[in-house]
Amino acid sequence: MMDNWTRLKSRLDATQDRPLLALFEEEGRAAHYAVQTEHMRFDYAKTNIDADTRADLIALTEDMGLAGKRDAMFGGAAINSTENRAVLHTALRNLDGGPIYVDGSDVMPDIHATLARMREFADRIRAGNITDVVNIGIGGSDLGPAMATAALKPYHDGPRCHFVSNVDAAHIADTLADLDAKTTLVIVASKTFTTIETMTNARTARAWMQDHGGDPKTQFAALSTAEDKTTAFGIDPAQVFGFEDWVGGRYSVWGPIGLSLMIAIGPKAFDSFLRGAQAMDRHFQAADPLENMPIMLALVGIWHNQICGYATRAVLPYDQRLALLPSYLQQLEMESNGKSTLLDGSDAARHSGPVVWGAAGTNGQHAFYQLIHQGTRVIPCEFMVAANGHEPDLAHHHQLLIANCLAQSEALMRGRSLTEARKLMEAKGFEGTELERQARHRVFPGNRPSTTLVYDRLDPFTLGQIIALYEHRVFVEGVILGINSFDQWGVELGKELATSLQPLVEGEAPSTGKDGSTAALLDYILNRRS
Repeated sequence: MMDNWTRLKSRLDATQDRPLLALFEEEGRAAHYAVQTEHMRFDYAKTNIDADTRADLIALTEDMGLAGKRDAMFGGAAINSTENRAVLHTALRNLDGGPIYVDGSDVMPDIHATLARMREFADRIRAGNITDVVNIGIGGSDLGPAMATAALKPYHDGPRCHFVSNVDAAHIADTLADLDAKTTLVIVASKTFTTIETMTNARTARAWMQDHGGDPKTQFAALSTAEDKTTAFGIDPAQVFGFEDWVGGRYSVWGPIGLSLMIAIGPKAFDSFLRGAQAMDRHFQAADPLENMPIMLALVGIWHNQICGYATRAVLPYDQRLALLPSYLQQLEMESNGKSTLLDGSDAARHSGPVVWGAAGTNGQHAFYQLIHQGTRVIPCEFMVAANGHEPDLAHHHQLLIANCLAQSEALMRGRSLTEARKLMEAKGFEGTELERQARHRVFPGNRPSTTLVYDRLDPFTLGQIIALYEHRVFVEGVILGINSFDQWGVELGKELATSLQPLVEGEAPSTGKDGSTAALLDYILNRRS
């Protein structure tokens, strides 16, 4: 009996030459291949998925027991099996729900207490003399709040927020250069308070503040569970906000890691951000697969990557304030599902997560869209755009933005035939072999898949929904692939080697035992160091 993976491969073989436009001969395709909630519409009609393919994709979720594993995650089970931890970032936005138990204890009272402390602290900072906030973190302690803070710029009514992540001295130096140490709050975001990049930058910021008239004792806060280390660093325990180990870094913007965002937009707007995510959580838990936005987004991803063999996907927000979203999703998706070992310890039989990349439209159109339209590789595109902008006096800008977004997805699907290209060149006066040569350069293969997510307006509630949508997409894909989406052992080896290399870079130890390439690079650097 053919399993669902094999059946899906057979369906691809039978339909891969079918023009996407031909699918629209089916009456109502646009309605049948979309998922709509109160505030968003996800369209996947411009993909080569038909009813039979979709049924087989949904069968994959049944084969892997998605519904039960989803319930286990929301219920506090230790689904992160390599670290024996629950996965409960969803509890951080459980504003209106009931108790959630981990090892027999309800975690919600502590979550609500921490959120109340964050609100009080944010209100105090917003009402005081602080003009700037510098969040020092890396990975999930930086990408989430940096992306969300940029996305919600129209809602900023608090201090300016800046984000430092790179251990490169240029990042901290350039950030602090124009700030007043007397009116700057520094937030150090590190769960263990040992992350080398973060702590190096934190010590530099503390020295800068001391040297320029600020008071680190009152102007530093920490987002960490290591209160002994934060106290030793000199941070008042009243300004330390901890979170449990069942909140992974790349899923942590909903709690204390989002403190900089809360200070920028205020506690009320931050609560709206949480409620948007909570709304998506409830949709994910309740909706049938065909009407379930995270499930269908994930199944489109599985179809394109594991079945069609498309190794990358481009995330293309036509929203300048979401310019950091592709980078955020790179970590969320690639750190979560970039694995080659299954939950049972065996080797993966098929590719896991794709390479995720992208940029905001319309800038990308003048950069890499050439390859997307006419390159030799097919790159599925995920467009997103708001129906309404935040600048009513510049409404024509937003109308042009939407036109570009919709045009790109249509162009990827339709393409341009050689016959059509010849007519264009004939109209320009070309003849003979030159007409043929010029026409061929203007052929677009078309038949290239894309999805489009349209939302009403990029406000805190909507941003919460979008982030939660992609979080759950990652979870669904991980379940289908049989991998643990919530550990990240792949980041460890490089960290360990960097620690061992530091004495060599400082010239305090020989490069004995290093491979020839690394040793030669070290020698070159040491000889060239001025």
